[in-house]
Amino acid sequence: MKEGMIAEVVGFVGHEDTVIEGYLARPVTGEPTAGVVVLHHAPGLDPWCKEVVRRFASRGYAAISPHLYHRRGPGHWADVAAAARAEGLAKAMPNDQVMGDIAGAAAYLRAQPGANGKVGVIGFCSGGRQAFLAACDVPSLDAAVDCWGGSILPQPPDPSRPGPAPKGVIHRAPDMAMPLLGIFGNDDLNPDPEQVDEIERVLTKHGKSFEFHRYDGAGHAFFASDKPNYRQEQAVDGWERVYEFYNAHLR
Repeated sequence: MKEGMIAEVVGFVGHEDTVIEGYLARPVTGEPTAGVVVLHHAPGLDPWCKEVVRRFASRGYAAISPHLYHRRGPGHWADVAAAARAEGLAKAMPNDQVMGDIAGAAAYLRAQPGANGKVGVIGFCSGGRQAFLAACDVPSLDAAVDCWGGSILPQPPDPSRPGPAPKGVIHRAPDMAMPLLGIFGNDDLNPDPEQVDEIERVLTKHGKSFEFHRYDGAGHAFFASDKPNYRQEQAVDGWERVYEFYNAHLR
């Protein structure tokens, strides 16, 4: 564990050379440092997601969370996220835009003093789906973690949500070019256990390198310690699986 870190809001070049905001934390150390791009969940770049960035810094990683709703700002993160969700996530965060922002965040981390050249990505909820797609679309990454990413498989329209349902990305599995870790709760509805089974089947069919961990008694967002869905025992074990995975592939 690293006792010292620097945490700050920075600007970096994202999709189509747009400078967007990101929350960065890096350890104060003379050791070579791997990087992690943290993709926030649908509620936005909230305090818990910033806590995740600092959590990685305390473990010796330089981490950045790109504000994927930045183009809907400026304003308080919750207001910007609400405006983005009101128009629909598919419109607010189109896949090509998000992939460009992830590639830009990875390049930013590699340019930091002491970077060891390795960068992973981790995403939660909508960010988990984006991490899955990044494992297929962003070759500058070295490892990906999907935490309960919804809509990796095609979903039926949801009348309670604006805009079209997000299109599935499972058809991109043949292009996956890096190891993938999946963290899922067995009480989740999107993805539910049957959907996770299908994702696992497709990845196995295409000979991809992956490992999935599933937790009884946990649903969606069970890492989020500020939410009712938080499950301490399962979250503690899940975080250890994440650290082990990144230590193996980024150190």
